[in-house]
Amino acid sequence: MTDFLTASGYDDGDIDTNRSANPHMNELIASRYSRRQTLRGGLSAMTAAVFGGMLLTGCDDDEGGDTVTVGASGTGTVTAGRTVTLTGTTSGAVASSVAWTQVSGPTVTLANAATQTASFTAPGVATATPLVFRFTANSGDGTPSVADTTVTVQPAVLGFTAVPKSLADVVSVPEGYAVTVLYRLGDPIASGVAAYANDGTDVNFAQRAGDHHDGMSYFGLASTGNTPDANSSTRGLLVMNHENITESYLHPNGPTNLSNGPRPAAEAIKEIEAHGVSVIEVSRSTAGAWTYNQASALNRRITPNTPMAFSGPVRGTPVLRTRQSPDGTTGRGTINNCANGTMPWHTYLTCEENWAGYFRRANGDVAARVAAGRGKENASLARYGIGPSSSPAGRLGNYLWSTATPTDASSTVFARWNANVVADTPTDGTGDFSHEPFQLGWVVEIDPFDPASTPRKRTALGRMNHEGCEIGRTIAGVKPAFYMGDDAQNEYLYKFVSATPWSAADANATNRLAIGDKYLDSGTLYVAKLNANGSGQWLPLVFGQNGLTASNATYPFADQADVLVNTRLAADVLGATRMDRPEWTAVNPATGEMYLTLTNNSSRTTTGTNAVDAANPRAYTDPKVDGRGPSTGNVNGHVIRLREAGDTSEATSFTWDIYAFGAGSDLDPTNINLSGLDATNDFSSPDGLWFGLNSNATGQGTPVMWIQTDDGSYTDVTNCMMLAAIPGTVGDGGTRSVTSTLNGTATVTTRIGKAPGATLRRFLVGPKQCEITGIHSTPDGRSVFVNIQHPGEGGSPTAISSSWPANQSGAVATPARPRSATIVITKTDGGLIGL
Repeated sequence: MTDFLTASGYDDGDIDTNRSANPHMNELIASRYSRRQTLRGGLSAMTAAVFGGMLLTGCDDDEGGDTVTVGASGTGTVTAGRTVTLTGTTSGAVASSVAWTQVSGPTVTLANAATQTASFTAPGVATATPLVFRFTANSGDGTPSVADTTVTVQPAVLGFTAVPKSLADVVSVPEGYAVTVLYRLGDPIASGVAAYANDGTDVNFAQRAGDHHDGMSYFGLASTGNTPDANSSTRGLLVMNHENITESYLHPNGPTNLSNGPRPAAEAIKEIEAHGVSVIEVSRSTAGAWTYNQASALNRRITPNTPMAFSGPVRGTPVLRTRQSPDGTTGRGTINNCANGTMPWHTYLTCEENWAGYFRRANGDVAARVAAGRGKENASLARYGIGPSSSPAGRLGNYLWSTATPTDASSTVFARWNANVVADTPTDGTGDFSHEPFQLGWVVEIDPFDPASTPRKRTALGRMNHEGCEIGRTIAGVKPAFYMGDDAQNEYLYKFVSATPWSAADANATNRLAIGDKYLDSGTLYVAKLNANGSGQWLPLVFGQNGLTASNATYPFADQADVLVNTRLAADVLGATRMDRPEWTAVNPATGEMYLTLTNNSSRTTTGTNAVDAANPRAYTDPKVDGRGPSTGNVNGHVIRLREAGDTSEATSFTWDIYAFGAGSDLDPTNINLSGLDATNDFSSPDGLWFGLNSNATGQGTPVMWIQTDDGSYTDVTNCMMLAAIPGTVGDGGTRSVTSTLNGTATVTTRIGKAPGATLRRFLVGPKQCEITGIHSTPDGRSVFVNIQHPGEGGSPTAISSSWPANQSGAVATPARPRSATIVITKTDGGLIGL
């Protein structure tokens, strides 16, 4: 036809006169067909989020003919801390690349985001929170096709079945969890030190694990070297206290001459060195096993003989001057270290608790101090438990170390425990150790990353039976607060507020102890007064205010240093609230609320100075089922909490209530078991207390709180334990009238939080005669370190009452001496502990 038309000269107008650049129909068709073949015909995008057995799908919809439509549908719900798997699917031609990205919601870290199957850990949230994720598939020419899916995260719930109460000689944890024994009494921490024989013959505890493992912190380490890495969950430094000793197991046949002395020098030095602090390097293998590195250059023992430096307002004050430190600026060692504090600038706080009992003091020393012109020291010593004794011999001191004779005649490692004024020495105390008790009772800061550094005693935080020192939330521009309990019956709760507002840059400083100087050497120390109406005040312990003057009749304070040395006396003057043994403090990282364990109080009654009050409302009789007589007072303890006014650490007032009362589930629900505890969560004598880290879901949204017990009252029914809780907030309960009938009748109105119910569960039960104390975790929350203290403490070399930890993996043929030890708890599926 074309040839014919051309030949005849015919023109029908079918010529190209359109010179524009617009696309030709053929190009559009070709392009559309190519894209459809690549992405649709079929490449399709589908997303799925898998939560256990639940499948969320979002499928593409191509109902528009040649129109490419990509969509996703479906919703799903998961609780915080659970692993979520996102799955994208394609069909037809192969996509050139795929990727998962987050569109909205709290930011999470997506693993394997450049594959079709990504995953993340659901973050901690306070309320149901949607998170939107997008799956993108790119064609060969880079054209994307996308589909979205939504995951709704609910607040965390405890994800384990409660462990039953137990009297077995083993650590029990829920199904799905594993226990590894990591670091035991006597384990060597230096090359060339022999393995622990555990028969009483071992020596050199300055290079071995100490006894009575207690408060503890984990500090992340970079993959090599000694640089901190706050995100490392596979290599780190574990720093822990060694509070005391079980002396019967440290020597072949028990201690020699423990009643009256003299003590053998070799035994005394072993006992001294078994106190203090350990710093050890730990790591997790790719297979998941935790070990400590015996040869690490970062390993260190800090003992009662380690040189110390004083820092803050009391440095150089006359009562710190001794034969060993004539100018009062240095000291020797730390002892009876109980709880701790983990500073955001990567240092460790260890706290000196029951230090007073180690000192020898004759009754005649009272007159000797008066004769030396130091008579007011007698009031101070008595207030701290080193007053005159009912025994004619006076106070001999725990373990009678002052009666030992050193092999080196010039050594004073034993003489320092004799607090008597020595005749014919300078009256200012520089010729003896009569001022040595004033060198103890402080918070001590340690830089675990520098083994050559000298620990510093932070005197601005006051002197007492320091249980622990917990820093509150750090907010840029706001002065941080540090919360502390004085662990003794009818003592007080304290708070130190730094003079320096927080700067986030200080968290990464290289001179870490200098940062401690900045925040811990200047500020205001407060003591708490709790009112019956649920309010409270922080009373400042400042010289010249509120009766803290030289004219005070109780004690004539000379200056601020004198107030800090005699913190208890100053708190007495201000009328602070006497509490039922204030122990560990912990701060909720999400709300800033502070929790305090009140372990128990055998002197609490219905009348007199120690009468029940709103904050300490119970005095009762607790019967036993093992033949022992009943216990009386506030036998099972409670956990109290407070919320600062305006939610700021700088506040001078607060509100409070009681989170939970310890009790057996069988006790009177009207006046004793006020929290309605049952067989899954009843407990006694709360002690250790800690919240999950805010670097993982256990410390976000509604954080997990861990409660550890130190109990002798409920041990007719169960060994000591650890519980997990997701507590509410101050004021979530109401008021309650409580009637006590011990030595009379008294009714008080207290404030109690909502019943814990299923949000409080028993997670762990320890071996015989132990205390559960000390807890910390890796930043990812997937490994938790816990200390088991003094198992079998009631036994002896000839009557061993526990073989733990030798029997943790199975029964032993012959009883083994028990050893305090650190364990690591992991989840067999690799998940977060507790959730």
